[in-house]
Amino acid sequence: MSVQQLYPKLVVTDADAAITFYRAAFGAELVERYTDGSGNVVHALLRAGSAVWAVKDGDAVDPPPAAPGPVILALYVDDPDATAAAMLAGGGTVIFEVSDQPYGERGGRLADPFGHSWMISYRSADLSPEEIQQRTAEAYP
Repeated sequence: MSVQQLYPKLVVTDADAAITFYRAAFGAELVERYTDGSGNVVHALLRAGSAVWAVKDGDAVDPPPAAPGPVILALYVDDPDATAAAMLAGGGTVIFEVSDQPYGERGGRLADPFGHSWMISYRSADLSPEEIQQRTAEAYP
């Protein structure tokens, strides 16, 4: 067996609105979009840089989340402050403000308007795994 690709598929209440949001907030490109006979999006693939994810309209089988769920999507960007501002402008909400983190990143966590959590980060320091572990243990005892 050989794994060829893994990407998240986000179930949302309005896939076309989500596509618009992700295009504006992340500069995502719509790669493909397919609908059922009623016009509901059953699969839309998006790409931003090397990140790939899909969205679909929720239905009885796959209802959209009511609130941010247990999965956090980690997205590394050139400017987390600008990305957070774009998410907020599109209706996102702050879970944790973007700030400098002790483990060598600048980042924060935001929820998109569709119930998904995004950790938006930028690597701000070149630290060894040992340094990251030490700083993390000290910051979060």
